[in-house]
Amino acid sequence: MTQDDRSAAARLDLSPSPGAPWNRPLRGQLVQCTLRSQALRGNHLGDPPDRPLWILLPPQYGAEPERRFPVIYVLQGFSGQVDMWAARSPFQVTGVESFDAFLAEPDLPPCLLVLVDAWTSLGGSQYLDSPGTGRYHTYLCEEVVAAVDANFRTLAERSHRAVAGKSSGGFGALVSALLRPDLFGAVASHAGDALFEYCYLPEFPEVVRLLRDHYGGSYQAFWEDFRSRPPLSRPGDHPLVSCWCLGACYSAGPRGEPELPFDLGTGRLQLPVWERWLAWDPVRLVAERAEAARSLLGVYLDGGRRDEWHLEVAATALEASLHDLGTPNVHLELFDGGHMGINYRYPVGLRYLARLIAG
Repeated sequence: MTQDDRSAAARLDLSPSPGAPWNRPLRGQLVQCTLRSQALRGNHLGDPPDRPLWILLPPQYGAEPERRFPVIYVLQGFSGQVDMWAARSPFQVTGVESFDAFLAEPDLPPCLLVLVDAWTSLGGSQYLDSPGTGRYHTYLCEEVVAAVDANFRTLAERSHRAVAGKSSGGFGALVSALLRPDLFGAVASHAGDALFEYCYLPEFPEVVRLLRDHYGGSYQAFWEDFRSRPPLSRPGDHPLVSCWCLGACYSAGPRGEPELPFDLGTGRLQLPVWERWLAWDPVRLVAERAEAARSLLGVYLDGGRRDEWHLEVAATALEASLHDLGTPNVHLELFDGGHMGINYRYPVGLRYLARLIAG
């Protein structure tokens, strides 16, 4: 091979990607912003208050410069960071590509999708205000919504605004719609945390066992070990991390330290703390927020028939509670699958919401 042949063989095209399957051109536009939050400043965990905020615009946004659009806010599950929407799994499109394809569907009313980051160094925030994590409910409802309405051509009324999420994000979507019906007119929850005695309670004895057998009964010893090695590298890491994080979200003390609803040595339930958790259970919360629940334009619920945390059972219970209250337009769908690998369900709920809140 001559020098010229070698030069030709090694010649680079300086464009960033040759196309699919590495990169699929978007039909709409992804706008990546930073929101400098006041609500998250000084949070107990010392997590960054300035957060990435991604907005996906439909193709019509650029083509129709006078038009205003409804908005759907999309919330991630436990441990989610907004940049994970750009990650690719084998044989699959990325989250951003999936959402862009959804927005380009020809028979769908166009809308904006806002991808919200509510990550914490404990894994999540449940989208609540808590002294243990930070004011993430305020961040979403007061800052994110206001920033999107101020900077994009939105239909800024609750009848044209919805919220959706999966797992912890499904919980966050439900709670946000119930607490702020003035902001959100419709909600979709994919395997959202609910019916806490089924999804959370079974892990409590597992946490007691793991602490007893590996960490001398001490959460402090667990965290010291966890932070000294690759994260989530041991089988028991997930229940230990998630239980502590949920305690920080649902039942933190006034100085931010999580209070757990069971004794770490004996496993006995600490009923006053458990009641604080149950007060956030969407199956129970709808009764406390009955007027808000009845005002919703629509509620989409789903879950896999083999969900490891029985969240399809929770969705069924929540549907019954909403029907008991007289909430109109509640849709439940059970699908074949477990809890993991169900991001493909997002567009199903988004189609439901987009048609409800169309301008």
